[in-house]
Amino acid sequence: MFFIAGITGHIGGATAKVLLAEGRPVRALVRNLSKAIEWADRGVELQAGDLTDSHALAEALEGVEAAFLMQPTPMGVTRNFPEAHALTHSIADALERTPPPRAVVLSSVGSEQDCGLGNITQTHLLERALDRFTFPLAFVRSGALLENNLQSLKRAGETGVFDSFLQPVDRAFPMAATADVGAEVARLLVEGWKGRKVIELGSYYSPTEIAEAMGKALMKPVQARAIPRDRWGTVLEHMGLPPEKAVNWEEMQDGFNNGWIDFGCQGTEAVAGTTKPVDIFGLSLQAQKA
Repeated sequence: MFFIAGITGHIGGATAKVLLAEGRPVRALVRNLSKAIEWADRGVELQAGDLTDSHALAEALEGVEAAFLMQPTPMGVTRNFPEAHALTHSIADALERTPPPRAVVLSSVGSEQDCGLGNITQTHLLERALDRFTFPLAFVRSGALLENNLQSLKRAGETGVFDSFLQPVDRAFPMAATADVGAEVARLLVEGWKGRKVIELGSYYSPTEIAEAMGKALMKPVQARAIPRDRWGTVLEHMGLPPEKAVNWEEMQDGFNNGWIDFGCQGTEAVAGTTKPVDIFGLSLQAQKA
């Protein structure tokens, strides 16, 4: 039995699909059982609860061979991260009660840093909260998800421009596809490892390359354009992110742009992504037409 956190989300769902395709039994903790009926139909054992309920999580970990754990990272987070602190405390408490034989933890590029991370502070807190455990732990530090660019695809098709917070636009940044993260998590859960390991998962793409991939999928030219730094706050507010939460987002983007957040941490294992940006954009456009 394999426990999967966040099965109704992108990475948890991608991981579960790989395991189910291999005929592996999967268990998940979900807030609303009725909203996860598709997973029950596919044979997933569902238990009511969420990651903030340490008792429910501890029960869900009973008897598993391995567990996948994660810290959900919404775009808008409160400055002092009260939600992240509560969640990491709950996960650590559940692991004290019911330690699994091994666990894979979703993390993020840059999580080894202790400041200047903005939103990525959430995964930094989770890594530090699990430092004390001695069972095998694997942290998968994913690059920025390529799927985050899908929200810009429609506008790129209309305007021929891909506006980017990452800059300069000809510089490559670490990115990863959801499917690649899910596949690596599933591999680790099944194959196992010894001790503690950290994997940096993803490949490097520049905003210019992302724009070119959008252009190929849209079959029209798309050009990358840097969003001026002094306009970030206004742009984010138009995107629905209030100023008090935009602070963390801006700090994270600054960290990418000045090189503070990057792959290359000593002692990590590099795993390149295989899914290309054009594949993601193409599939998205096909789904819209279906």
